[in-house]
Amino acid sequence: MDLSVIVPLYNEDESLPELAAWIERVMIANNFSYEVIMVDDGSNDNSWEVIETLRLQNDNIRGIKFQRNYGKSAALNEGFKAAKGDVVITMDADMQDSPDEIPGLRKMIVEDGYDMVSGWKKKRYDNKLTKNLPSKLFNITASKTTGIKLHDFNCGLKAYRNKLVKCIEVYGEMHRYIPVLAKWAGFNKIGEKVVEHRARQYGVTKFGWTRFINGFLDLASIMFMGKFGKKPMHIFGLWGIIVFFVGMCIWIYLFAAKIFYSKFNMTDRPLFYIGIISIVIGLQLFLSGFLGELIARNSHDRNYYLIDKKIGL
Repeated sequence: MDLSVIVPLYNEDESLPELAAWIERVMIANNFSYEVIMVDDGSNDNSWEVIETLRLQNDNIRGIKFQRNYGKSAALNEGFKAAKGDVVITMDADMQDSPDEIPGLRKMIVEDGYDMVSGWKKKRYDNKLTKNLPSKLFNITASKTTGIKLHDFNCGLKAYRNKLVKCIEVYGEMHRYIPVLAKWAGFNKIGEKVVEHRARQYGVTKFGWTRFINGFLDLASIMFMGKFGKKPMHIFGLWGIIVFFVGMCIWIYLFAAKIFYSKFNMTDRPLFYIGIISIVIGLQLFLSGFLGELIARNSHDRNYYLIDKKIGL
């Protein structure tokens, strides 16, 4: 199969028929063998009924329905598990991503040798103050921090080699950082393509201003997990030893002062309490490292979600 198109969605019953028809036209025009995997993230409108109807009209359409809303990362992760195409395309269901971009994205994977290609919505139709400016700040920070030169980390329109999506796990809200997960998995050839951003025709945005705060928190989390997720003792143990050593040095100094100056009262000195606190905190950090090692070595799949229905899979 040439292509798997994964469409995560939540309450998008209005746009799905038009999106499915557009994808079908593109696939027929380019003679691609394909599947469209629509992942319903617990919608409370008629999205699943629409998917069932589309399946009857086109057997290339598959559907996955979650029991409740788990988030975009969970939807993408389940879509990645089901994808069979040599190239995997992800796109949003709100018609702001153009299916006409699919052949160009696929070409960069198949012919140009990229492992992953991220869309860049260079010209946007969002509100400049509430979405564009915070988004630019977020992308600049993410690019500088991760070392991956992309202008639009959060663009839903992306292309991947099938091998890549089978090697990564997307959990929490880490869908913003799939390029980082790909790089850590050893897929270093990550490209970018300017894509069309279309004005919203259906529904409302599912992400508020809090996504920018969450985005920065997730960035800190993913950078920490990337460096120390499998070796927490390297960070907690190191700082535990340092803080414990500082506390012991303080106590040695106070004991020496007490021995040589009999009138010296240790408990009247702020250093006495700083030393105690340093020793206790140092021990706690060291023990946290041990507990982190136990958790890291015995952790299971972090994606726990209940699938209600499937069709075509």
